[in-house]
Amino acid sequence: MPLLEPKPGALRPRPGAPAPDRVPDRTAAGTPRTLREELTALLGAEKVLWRVSDLVRYATDASPYRFVPQVVVVAEDVDDVSAVLSYARGRQREVVFRAAGTSLNGQAQGEDILVDVRRHWRGVEVLDAGRRARIRPGTTVFRANAALARHGRVLGPDPASAVACTLGGVVANNSSGMTAGTTRNAYRTLSSLTLVLPTGTVVDTADPLADEELARAEPALCRGLMEIKREIEADPALVARIRAKYEIKNTTGYRLDAYLDGTTPVEILRGLAVGSEGTLVFIAEVVLDTLPLDRELSSALLFFPSLTAAAAAVPLFNAAGALAVELMDGNTLRASVSVAGVPSDWAGLPRDTAALLVEFRAPDAAGRAEYERRAAAVLPSLELVAPVPSVTNAFTRDPAVIAGYWKARKAFVTAVGGARPPGTTLITEDFAVPPSRLAEACGALLALQAEHGFDAAVAGHAAHGNLHFLLAFDAARPEDVDRYAAFMEAFCRLTVERFDGSLKAEHSTGRNMAPFLELEWGPRATGFMWRTKRLIDPEGVLAPRILLDRDPRAHLRGLKTIPRVEALADPCIECGFCEPACPSGDLTTTPRQRIVLRREMMRQPPGSPVLDGLLDAYGHDAVDTCAGDSLCGPACPVGIDTGALMRHFRHRRHGPREERAAALAAERFRSVEAAARLAVAAADRAGHRLPAAVTRVVREAVRPDLVPQWAPGMPGAARRLPPTRRVGAAAVYYPACVNRIFGGPGDRSGPSLPEAVVTLAERAGRPVWIPRNVRGTCCATIWHSKGYEAGNRLMAGRIVAAAWGWTAGGRLPLVVDASSCALGLSREVVPHLSEDDRALHAELRIVDSVVWAAEELLPHLEVRRTVGSAVLHPTCSMRHLGDEEQLRTLAGACADEVVVPDGAGCCAFAGDRGMLHPELTASATRREAAEVAARPFDAYLSANRMCEVGMERATGHPYASVLLALERATRP
Repeated sequence: MPLLEPKPGALRPRPGAPAPDRVPDRTAAGTPRTLREELTALLGAEKVLWRVSDLVRYATDASPYRFVPQVVVVAEDVDDVSAVLSYARGRQREVVFRAAGTSLNGQAQGEDILVDVRRHWRGVEVLDAGRRARIRPGTTVFRANAALARHGRVLGPDPASAVACTLGGVVANNSSGMTAGTTRNAYRTLSSLTLVLPTGTVVDTADPLADEELARAEPALCRGLMEIKREIEADPALVARIRAKYEIKNTTGYRLDAYLDGTTPVEILRGLAVGSEGTLVFIAEVVLDTLPLDRELSSALLFFPSLTAAAAAVPLFNAAGALAVELMDGNTLRASVSVAGVPSDWAGLPRDTAALLVEFRAPDAAGRAEYERRAAAVLPSLELVAPVPSVTNAFTRDPAVIAGYWKARKAFVTAVGGARPPGTTLITEDFAVPPSRLAEACGALLALQAEHGFDAAVAGHAAHGNLHFLLAFDAARPEDVDRYAAFMEAFCRLTVERFDGSLKAEHSTGRNMAPFLELEWGPRATGFMWRTKRLIDPEGVLAPRILLDRDPRAHLRGLKTIPRVEALADPCIECGFCEPACPSGDLTTTPRQRIVLRREMMRQPPGSPVLDGLLDAYGHDAVDTCAGDSLCGPACPVGIDTGALMRHFRHRRHGPREERAAALAAERFRSVEAAARLAVAAADRAGHRLPAAVTRVVREAVRPDLVPQWAPGMPGAARRLPPTRRVGAAAVYYPACVNRIFGGPGDRSGPSLPEAVVTLAERAGRPVWIPRNVRGTCCATIWHSKGYEAGNRLMAGRIVAAAWGWTAGGRLPLVVDASSCALGLSREVVPHLSEDDRALHAELRIVDSVVWAAEELLPHLEVRRTVGSAVLHPTCSMRHLGDEEQLRTLAGACADEVVVPDGAGCCAFAGDRGMLHPELTASATRREAAEVAARPFDAYLSANRMCEVGMERATGHPYASVLLALERATRP
């Protein structure tokens, strides 16, 4: 047994009552053996996830439902998908496809074979100078738009979850968003699709021979599609009904207008695929027509005394040409205070307050001015209120203010959901009425909610008559489920019978509207939908019960309980917004999955074999392979920092001996630092084999997750720090311990990083001073990241006291040459300081060296030479600090072209975690490294030594600090 083995059972939850929806004991062994072996033989072991922890972490999406699959397949390509479909047909099994898992109605969950089509299905190809884009289904809307923005184009669909949702899901659900309406959605902007039918037949709808080939491969399907088309077109009343239903936003059921718009089987199939929720075909690739990216904006957030008063103003702004008119009620506005940047005084808004976010977009300044003239004419007629000081009720062009408005609006589901009562399940409803009846619908909805005892939050795309509202109830209490059921019945009848509206405007039918499909469409139209399903998927392989279900209580099946977990993570609504930012997502678990697994532990009774299985996997899959970069915090609309939770779990797993050893290392860090530098120097001289063998032995003896594994390519030892003078210094320069231990890139002909910083400062006339006693100090991140509380407190107190003395009580700034250490010193040490040390810390001015160089040095430097191109790796710490723009500025002074890869993210080297788990860094950097490898660059730049090492491993190119590049560029 290793010397410092984690405490057994440290993460075992306190005994509690088992939840009614807990995963049953029979699932403890994971996937049934026969199913696992057959799929492994078919696809390979690496593509089949079978442990109980795998099944549980995939058993949730952003909806109120939870269904545990029997197996998860990570498909790599169309051949894998076809093989799974063939297997499922032969074994009478069911298949559900899952990409981002941001669906709000259970579309991404299955009870048999679940296929992950996110991990290996990313990529954007810009076509026709940006007028079209070929996009793989696992690509997020945000990533696709980033590629198109360079061409002045944008996708039509713009869902609020764009940062996380993927194009496969957007097309499969016909998602639209704030501005898409009925003219810019996926159905209207779709150029072509590549589809895989349940039989395994692949169809590229853009192929001129597609209909001919489909007729040969699937003659019965082609005949059946044309037969249904003829029957629908022979019924004028039904044709009129179908056309009328799509005059407002509608994603309930299949797109029957595909039979009217398509003239051939392939054209009909292309239309039916949109909004089919994975129940008819697998969408392997999409080509979308794009729209101009109008950059001239004018926006306002206008406050009204009531929801109905706000709704009444919507037609006026529609007539004025507003592209977006978004509605938010008082509950939404007050809950969004949890979102960074939202005015805190919104918490005091009166209960009935509502707001409209109105935005005009134009291609040029003249167009914007005309829109502003029209808006100004509307404002005097409105019943506006200003109940708190931050309310201006005025239009603005300020991009930062406008971005803040949208941040609050897009956080509707997550911010309101995060503020729900603990232990309650969140339901998101989405319906549309004719825009002219929006105010009436708002009043009716509020009355219905009050009648059933709900106080829901309401928001929506008011310009298009599309409202969303959120309900919270306890799925573990039958009486609460009955109350929800009664409300749903009444709500659906109200929407259909009073307003002739759409029960699902943009979130698709899903599980919770399937029982009400016939209520909206009537028996004849619904009958054609059932025929369509039987025709395309006669064996019922694809996603049964997700869009079509004859069970009148199907929407009440599989509702998930939300057991209490650690307070830091308890507000999570499992939306998945955190997942694109997570460096371990393609390797082990994401932040959402870490919380989902923890909740399942809480559902289990003591002695449960499921609990034992989850705990066995959780240490490695959740705790150890978390990079701890905390980028999940900013990505989460309610600010859940799952990295902090994992650090807390690391602390709980430490035994007393390990904590004492860590505290002793902090106490004697001067000796530890000196020994580490000597060891690095010795390893550099000995070659990589000997230190690799030594560290391998020590890892086995102590603990693999505690002792780093030496690897080829590690930098050599740092040089001695350059001499400086205190007298006349403009700042105190703090070389981070990593830069006092490790040297720079392999080419050592130039200066070290500390030498470059000192030289640049002198060259700019802003000299810096390095205190002689910096050795033995650290920003405390070493202990903080690993959860060593005693060592963390000791070092945090030491460095703050020292820094206060060095800077003469904060009169001089403290410049730190590693972004992670700048973050650690400025923010992360604070909770671990004594009251006295917090007072000292409050007086310090801690500045990242990149910011110091960009703002204080660069204006006084002469750039004498540049390279042609540089690629940047912004570190996760820089993203927390908001320093990315300064990094670009410095790189722009050194290179004629500066590129930040679209796939740039956390490298997951995380100090030494890349040496503890090299597979983590390899996985985290894979997409960024592929972009870097696609073309040559003259310089590879970042701002943190270990991140540079991680990127060098990933790309094979020598990454270096941007400050070294700046020194070369300005050298006389």
